[in-house]
Amino acid sequence: MSPHSSIGAAAARIRVMIVDDSAIVRGFIVRMLDSEPAIEIVATCSNGQTAVLQIARYRPDVVILDIEMPVMDGLTALPKLLAADPGARIIMASTLTQRNAEISLDALAKGASDYVPKPSTSQLNGSENFRRELLARIIAFGQRGEGSNIRQTSTQNVAKASFPLRRDLARDPKIIAIGSSTGGPQALLALLGALPRSIDVPILVAQHMPATFTTVLAQHLARASGRPCTEAIDGEPIQPGRVYLAPGDFHFEIVRDSARTIARLNKAAPENFCRPSVNPLFRSVASIFGGQSLCVMLTGMGSDGLDGAREIAIAGGTVIAQDEASSVVWGMPGAVATAGLCSAVLPLKAIAPHLGKLFARAGR
Repeated sequence: MSPHSSIGAAAARIRVMIVDDSAIVRGFIVRMLDSEPAIEIVATCSNGQTAVLQIARYRPDVVILDIEMPVMDGLTALPKLLAADPGARIIMASTLTQRNAEISLDALAKGASDYVPKPSTSQLNGSENFRRELLARIIAFGQRGEGSNIRQTSTQNVAKASFPLRRDLARDPKIIAIGSSTGGPQALLALLGALPRSIDVPILVAQHMPATFTTVLAQHLARASGRPCTEAIDGEPIQPGRVYLAPGDFHFEIVRDSARTIARLNKAAPENFCRPSVNPLFRSVASIFGGQSLCVMLTGMGSDGLDGAREIAIAGGTVIAQDEASSVVWGMPGAVATAGLCSAVLPLKAIAPHLGKLFARAGR
């Protein structure tokens, strides 16, 4: 373990600990973050055990935690780190393998705040996506708690804000579209797991996630929801009672084909740096289902999905957003809520019952 620049840092800087067994990776991340004035690297560690022993001393706001390490791996270290410093936000860093996708989703269930795909050592120098995604997460978590005061902010005490709300306009909703990003996997598991079985319309999901990870997430969602859930396949008909997840690195839309609604996948340019992006999905739902559209915006950084949600609202559909207190990052749902597009802004646990009431009112 080595301290980096823990003395004399400005109070508002976001304190970061890097935990990775590779000296090359640690050095790369240090150099990458050193150029950011809002970030202070307080420690680097070569394994999870060292991090557990040092976290109380350095009290980082954000921990970048590798999964595969000697002595103590990241998944073993995770609960110990959170027990030693419950205020720390932990970002799992893993290479894109199915095993690591499973471990990352397990880590999210055990309290990690997010994950970021890590390039191999040989690909580090060309890894602009890794740099952008890691910085965005660190800054989002730091802004939530105002830098080094992050641990003093309780999400349970966030004051309820007032937003202009629209009426639930969807007439007999025929489809549910969901957008999510940071914190989304756990939010999706909770929402779909609690959704009343009486709701039998197609459910379409765009979650910001790389390929391989979406394959594993679909399996987890199927188990949690008790509904068939798969990655969407280009050209397949969209069926009631099923969940379709946008595959990693593809935009997911729906189109009409004679009397059928089918899935369309494409590799058009990313929107808001994302592919899949929520916007194409929401726009396509609005164009086909109009006032019978219903969309839900869950936790996530940035504002992806805002344009698509606006089209659903203009078409007379219903837009619902997760509230700030229950969101890991209130970027995407906050953008939709503050734009005045929503009929409801709700805690995560209240969304499924609300949807149940909407569909019951429509006689479904």
